[in-house]
Amino acid sequence: MKRCILALTALLLSGAALADECDSASTQAELNVCTAGQYQAADKKLNQTWQDAIKRATPEQATLLKKAQQTWVNLRDSDCEFVASGVQGGSIQPMVHNQCLADKTIEREAWLASLLQCEEGDVSCPLPPAH
Repeated sequence: MKRCILALTALLLSGAALADECDSASTQAELNVCTAGQYQAADKKLNQTWQDAIKRATPEQATLLKKAQQTWVNLRDSDCEFVASGVQGGSIQPMVHNQCLADKTIEREAWLASLLQCEEGDVSCPLPPAH
């Protein structure tokens, strides 16, 4: 439960921060570039957290986590293609796609980060606690 609350808090705070970053954009092209930057920043943070999680995992867990992450990437990409299909061919499509990618990536990073907060004896958490 504690991990869920931490993940939800991170997600809510990051969504507000992302919206503020693009407030000064005045054209669709600028919004598209801004949301692409937001996705890149979220992906960078996810990759850092991923590295921390994979280091903490046992070899067997690392194999499972890699499989889960690849499956998640495929799902994220497919979901975002679907979300952006509603504006297919429009100038807003890159923004919608980028925002979807950023949102899902932030959510995944928060979830992985929550796994790094496991306490001794928490059987709902697969990764061992930090020492």
